[in-house]
Amino acid sequence: MKTNRIIILIAALLAPVVAGAVTLSLEKTIELANDSSLIAFRYRNMYQASYWQYVSYRAGRLPSLSLNLTPATYNRYMTQRYDSEQNIDIFREQQMFSAAGSLQVSQNFDFLGGTFYLETGLEYMRNFGENRYTQFSSVPVRFGYRQNLIGYNAFKWERKIEPLRYEKAKKELVYNMEGVSEQAVTYFFDLALAQAEFRLAQDNVESCDTMYVIGQRRHKIASISSADLLTLELDKVNARNTLENSRIALKRAMFSLASFLGMDKNTEIEIEMPEKPDAGDIPADLALSLAKANSPTLLGHRQTILEDKRELSRAKTEALFNASVNASVGFNQVADKFADAYRNPLRQDIVSLQVTFPLVDWGVRKGKVNMALNNLNVSTLAAKQDELQVEEDILMTLSDYSVRQRLITSASEAMRLADLAYEQTMQRFLIGKADLNSITLSLNRKQEASKNYISALRNFWQSHFKIRKLTLYDFSTGRSLCDEIENKLRIEN
Repeated sequence: MKTNRIIILIAALLAPVVAGAVTLSLEKTIELANDSSLIAFRYRNMYQASYWQYVSYRAGRLPSLSLNLTPATYNRYMTQRYDSEQNIDIFREQQMFSAAGSLQVSQNFDFLGGTFYLETGLEYMRNFGENRYTQFSSVPVRFGYRQNLIGYNAFKWERKIEPLRYEKAKKELVYNMEGVSEQAVTYFFDLALAQAEFRLAQDNVESCDTMYVIGQRRHKIASISSADLLTLELDKVNARNTLENSRIALKRAMFSLASFLGMDKNTEIEIEMPEKPDAGDIPADLALSLAKANSPTLLGHRQTILEDKRELSRAKTEALFNASVNASVGFNQVADKFADAYRNPLRQDIVSLQVTFPLVDWGVRKGKVNMALNNLNVSTLAAKQDELQVEEDILMTLSDYSVRQRLITSASEAMRLADLAYEQTMQRFLIGKADLNSITLSLNRKQEASKNYISALRNFWQSHFKIRKLTLYDFSTGRSLCDEIENKLRIEN
């Protein structure tokens, strides 16, 4: 699939150089838009940022290895010392060089919210001055555990929020790419309409030229008045002006589509009109359930509500007191020589408990609790409001979708009838059985019917891709768009 898209893109980019023109169908236009447009590139990069954030979260659940080094520390200062001979305190110069290093393996424990760690370390100290000496202090191995005791478990909340954040990012990517398809449909049919108007303007010029020549002949035999002949001449001039205006509009529409697709701005694009779609009805209940389950907006609200609940939990626990514990068991030894620092290590046990009680904070912690609670209420109400909006959007779009299917059929029939009526009216005009007003009115109806058919196709395909965007589901194939993008992202990453 990816290879095919690259081939299509290369063919589209090279075609202006080789043949001077590119023929684009609606399907190929959408494919190019999703592969090479700047906005699609922006959306993919936005997703990549979320992807690497999720990768970092997953990596945080695995053991980590870290090396902490203090390669050199030099101190030269005056320090207070007690002189036992004189029974007084005196200041003495002190010089010291030290270095330290440790290697630590740590593993977060999500259930309790703490961290287990296993480490080994070595310190070196060298004193200068009157009493010179060297010491090594080693910790061959130490095993410990540390965590907060106030009830707030940051790891537990991460397990709830981060997968949801990543799920929202994936569905947001699909949602945005379907939005790109919607834009591609708009640009495609803008050019289709401009090309149709240009061709109609060309036909109009030919018809006006033909009618003016016939009018001149009839004026010579007094079959039409001078005023009618002047009207035919005016129609001829107006037709040429309309042709030039439609030529400008065609160039502008072609430039816009080429720019959107990332193609050369001077590319000549020929539109291949899509066939009349053969689409069935979409079950409203299924579409509504898919829209609620896949909406990035509603997923974003779920994420925000979880984050607000997390902040409320943090504020409530911190309003009571802060407490943390750090306990470890290991070995330690000090010696003048490096090798002796690892001989006969002594047992080392460390237990540290730190507690902080708020006595007077003038309502700061209570204010944080109330603020977190208010934020949660606001997020909950916003989620309910947007859920109603999603329901309204999908139901209205389904209604438009059904109507626009029927309008294509009626627009196609109207175009057929308008073409037939124009041909018959022109034949009658040529033999003098139809007047000027009849042929003008018939031509206008033909042009209007052609434009209406293109507009009906545009409206249908816009509704089609809007439904895909709202539900993230392809009802024509019965497949989830999220599953398709999941497989593609798995290959790319």
